[in-house]
Amino acid sequence: MTTEQSPGLGLTEEQRALRGLARDFAMKEVLPLANELDPVDGEIPLALRERMAEIGFFGIMVPQEHGGLGLGVLEYCVIAEELSRAWMSVGSLIARGNGLYGGFSAEQRAEYLPRVSRGEFLAAIAISEAEAGSDVANIRCRATRTESGWVLDGTKMWCTFADGADYLVVFARTSPPSVPGRRHEGVSAFFVPKRRGEFPPGLTGTTVRKIGYRGWKTWELAFDGLALPHDALLGTEGGAFRTAMEVLDVARVHTAARAIGLARGALEDSLAYAATRRQFDSALADFQAIRFKLAGMAAEIEAARQLMYAVCREIDAGRRASTQASMVKLLASEMAERVTSEGLQIHGGAGYTTDFAVERYWRDARLTKIFEGTSEIQLRVISDAMLGR
Repeated sequence: MTTEQSPGLGLTEEQRALRGLARDFAMKEVLPLANELDPVDGEIPLALRERMAEIGFFGIMVPQEHGGLGLGVLEYCVIAEELSRAWMSVGSLIARGNGLYGGFSAEQRAEYLPRVSRGEFLAAIAISEAEAGSDVANIRCRATRTESGWVLDGTKMWCTFADGADYLVVFARTSPPSVPGRRHEGVSAFFVPKRRGEFPPGLTGTTVRKIGYRGWKTWELAFDGLALPHDALLGTEGGAFRTAMEVLDVARVHTAARAIGLARGALEDSLAYAATRRQFDSALADFQAIRFKLAGMAAEIEAARQLMYAVCREIDAGRRASTQASMVKLLASEMAERVTSEGLQIHGGAGYTTDFAVERYWRDARLTKIFEGTSEIQLRVISDAMLGR
């Protein structure tokens, strides 16, 4: 069953075709694997990643001159919604190719982006620390300049795909703030190439025991004298905090897309279940209480989707949309938790088993309220903008 009441409200014919391609791939190739592997904490197969690369999912926003599709944030999020409807981890995996190369020089772009587009050179980003999650400016991991380059020391948390990535982007402090109260100063980003499936000398990792977001590992990383050359510095020394904040606009609208995909999965599965599950000699869908739940779920999803499209268009037009990105991230993630919980409720006891995908959507939706800035951080961003702070 489908939740679509239009052929794609607000999308062009080309965008609807792209959405159809992503939807077909998600439902036929991703969903069966998700249903098989997520309950046993299995990993996303390399063969699926190779298929995603073949289609072009890792190069959606990579310029055409570097082998990508040269599309915008809107297309990126349309695809992310479709993939996340099947498995949010796969909807997240495409971010390991799109958008993590902001600090690359022109030479690095020419060298690496064609490989990124082919899915051969994927990234993991290491920003958060035990005491620097929502408070990003509190980064303690150090990068010390030496005669031969840089040395990294310290720890990082919540680095998903650190083992499978071909390079890491590591945020570390290179100098103390020059003025009290400006803790964001002195944070730099570093390019750390590595072998896929391994960590380089000077870096070790411990896996995080997660309740969801399965299909790949999330790591706590420990840097102990990891040596890097001078040109490992990405962008300007001390200027990485601003870059991170700019990247977050796209990351937050991407999270909204993932949340919408999860909610849609719960709704579509609940529609199918309500039509076939019988109680008191009637299908669940015949009961007004269930019908009204489904209607409310659909309306919330469509409202979040249309706001997401609007924010994507602002970003694609070259306009800053930080406040709007926070708004859609907040509303979509909060909506996803409600809608997936309603979906589980419609499934009753069956929903509380791993036999139905709705419990996966529910677990993963809860994460969307935390990563890329918690709901409370989004409220802070929005209220600061309203109050001129």
